[in-house]
Amino acid sequence: MRIGLYGGTFDPVHLGHLRAAETAREGAGLDLVAFLPAAVPPHRGAPLSAAADRLAMARLATACHARFEAWDAELRRPGPSYTVETVAALVSGQPSDTFVLVVGADTWPEMTAWREPQRLLSLVEVAVVDRPGFSAAGLKAPFPGGRGVSRAEGPTLPISATTIRERARRGLSIRFLVPDPVADYIAERRLYA
Repeated sequence: MRIGLYGGTFDPVHLGHLRAAETAREGAGLDLVAFLPAAVPPHRGAPLSAAADRLAMARLATACHARFEAWDAELRRPGPSYTVETVAALVSGQPSDTFVLVVGADTWPEMTAWREPQRLLSLVEVAVVDRPGFSAAGLKAPFPGGRGVSRAEGPTLPISATTIRERARRGLSIRFLVPDPVADYIAERRLYA
């Protein structure tokens, strides 16, 4: 099976994430896209909502797509969520599967500063998805010996989790920015209020 690994804080998961995952699924020929909420993101501040809430929202958001799933691989490990450690564990635990790391065009240039980037790129292919204001055109692998990098082209949605959290905090509608079950979950638990 060819599995896309799509990590992030998903605080909250929104329609922009789902569109990017679908673009990667189509563009990279993925059988499945696994959403992996980060427990403790090493490159940004701590998420506002609890890991269990972010996983629950990811599960709600992916439930309507047969080729999307939410996995708790990063949430089960203590400490910072280093992608290379998650990927190494998945590759070791599922040797018959092929993994493709899904990242946005805004993240791709930062990957050389991640923990063990050369090792990471030796373990997985990378599918880079355009993001509003960022293009993945002209990609080049930063290290020799990697599994390859490609651009997954498709539409993007200019939706920001920061904007969604702010709207929720102010009591404004977040419908049509997140899937309805996610909007209901946020309202019921008063997340970001």
